[in-house]
Amino acid sequence: MNNLSWQNALKRLQDGNEHFVEDHLDGKLQNSSRRKKLVSDQHPYALVLSCSDSRVVPELTFDTGLGEIFVIRVAGNIANPSTIASIEYAVLHLGVNLIVVMGHENCGAVIAALEGRDHSKNLNHLIGFIRLSVEESEDKSVNAIAKLNAQKTAQAIIMHSDIIQNAVKSDHVKVITAYYSLGSGKVDFE
Repeated sequence: MNNLSWQNALKRLQDGNEHFVEDHLDGKLQNSSRRKKLVSDQHPYALVLSCSDSRVVPELTFDTGLGEIFVIRVAGNIANPSTIASIEYAVLHLGVNLIVVMGHENCGAVIAALEGRDHSKNLNHLIGFIRLSVEESEDKSVNAIAKLNAQKTAQAIIMHSDIIQNAVKSDHVKVITAYYSLGSGKVDFE
């Protein structure tokens, strides 16, 4: 399946984020004509695994239209079996070559992990993924842990998926991390 190289996909995300930061969104590919073109198939050029925080909206952050990026949102941008399966689908069936794990400033899931208190069974399970970063980080600030959590999630995606691991080894797919600043809207890619 032909798609943009990961380098070109990254450049498009970077350019789109610059538009967002400068308040120059183009708003293209968001109308009924675009919807009709996407009825039978999709060809997103990148995948973004991001937090479900309402302040973090990848489609806007990267100035994209319908069908341009495949977005998975889950609190704390964690790599559980469902998110990894969704990423495998995007690589195998949609030809995505770039996977971006995007953490963000003042992440509520990271704050919950830092608090260390007991929550519901399901929330404890989710926070368990982030607690690994809390334990390993020398810097116990929310934002340092959010960055480390994105890095650990990127590593987990590769480690827990033969599909992704093989695609990365063959230079077909690149997995990178990013960090979103709430106030500026700027995304720093690492």
